[in-house]
Amino acid sequence: MPYMSLTSTHRLVWVALMAALISVGGMIFIPIGPVPISLQTMFVALAGLLLGPLHGFLAVALFLGAGVIGLPVFAGGKAGLGVLLGPTGGYLAAFLLTAFIYGLAGGRARKPLWLTVILCLCALLLTYVLGSLRLAFVIDVSVAKALTLGALPFFIGDVFKVSVAISAFRFLQRKRLIP
Repeated sequence: MPYMSLTSTHRLVWVALMAALISVGGMIFIPIGPVPISLQTMFVALAGLLLGPLHGFLAVALFLGAGVIGLPVFAGGKAGLGVLLGPTGGYLAAFLLTAFIYGLAGGRARKPLWLTVILCLCALLLTYVLGSLRLAFVIDVSVAKALTLGALPFFIGDVFKVSVAISAFRFLQRKRLIP
């Protein structure tokens, strides 16, 4: 068995922890239509910010893989490939790319707050665009209608959740507790 440094093991534990937190975020949800309100957005942002682009991506990939194989990790305890192919699948798939972008906003190198905020808002908007495109396709509505259903009602809450993730990240960064 090849030697694995404590740092590598530590990072893998953080990846698994963040995948678990994203899953828990799905259990805390409010069903308001085809797209529920959940805390997954906050934990995807936190995963990217804390772990950086690659490992944030891996945390989301682990979360999605767990859901695809049947573990009830998606919002409301749903599971299976059908969830990714359904109305919310675009948002879930977008989490892979946005975790990478959140990772560019965070990671180990300290960045100015304004740059972190702008990158995080871009990641959030990308989640909305990709998710709404899939939503429009699945429920057969215009993209404008899908944005109205799948982005507009969530914007203020998601900005708040991403702000909490940024605050937690900056606190952990100041205390030098980031993996």
